[in-house]
Amino acid sequence: MRIRDRLGISAERQRQAAWVMEVGLLMILTIGLYIGETGIVVNAGVGLAVTQIVPVLKRDYGVPMDPALVLWITTAVFLHSLGTIPILGLNSFYNDIWWWDHMTHALSSSVVAGAGYATVRAIDAHADDVSLPPRFVFVFILAFVMAFGVLWEVLEFAIAEVAAVLGTGTVLTQYGLEDTLWDLVYDTLGALVVALWGTAYLLDVSGYIERRLEERAA
Repeated sequence: MRIRDRLGISAERQRQAAWVMEVGLLMILTIGLYIGETGIVVNAGVGLAVTQIVPVLKRDYGVPMDPALVLWITTAVFLHSLGTIPILGLNSFYNDIWWWDHMTHALSSSVVAGAGYATVRAIDAHADDVSLPPRFVFVFILAFVMAFGVLWEVLEFAIAEVAAVLGTGTVLTQYGLEDTLWDLVYDTLGALVVALWGTAYLLDVSGYIERRLEERAA
C-alpha cells in the first residue's frame, strides 16, 4: 500500500503541497538575504538543495519516490527553515514556540529513520548470508537515529562555539543540556513512529537499493 492510499490525498495534491513548500523555502531564503541573517539563508538554502536532490534521484537514478515520500521530506526541511525566521511578531518559532523544536526534531529524525530502514532492509534481502529479524531491525532503526541525533547535537555545539569565537551569527543553535536531552527524546520518538508504522511504506526504496546491490555484485 502506498502512503497516499492511507492518507486519502491524491498524488497530484501531494505534489502541489510539496511545490508550495518549495516556493516557501525560496521566500524564506529571500527574507534571510534581505535582513542579512546568515542562519536563515543557510538553513533555507540547504532545505532547497534537499528538495532538488529528490527529483534528481528519481530522474537520473530511477529511485522510486512516491509523492507522499517527497512530501514527507519536503515538510521536514520546510518546517525547520520556517522556524528560523521572525514572523507573526515572534523572534522565531524556535525561540518563542516551545514545541516547535520538538516537532521538527521528531519529523527530521523520522526521515533519517526511513533512510536507515530502507538501506538495512535492502542489505537483508540482498545478502544470502545475512538474516536480520524484525526485532533487530526495530532496534537498529532506533540506534541509528540516536547515533545520528548525537552527531547532530555535537555539530550544533561546535558551530555555536565557532560562531561565538568569531563573533558571527550561528547557523545552528544549542539552548543547553536540557534542550539537547529533549532533542534526543524526540529524535527517538520520530524513529519509533517509523519503526512501528512507517516501514511498510519504504519497500519501494529498499527494493531499488537491493536491485542496485545485485547489479554491482553481478
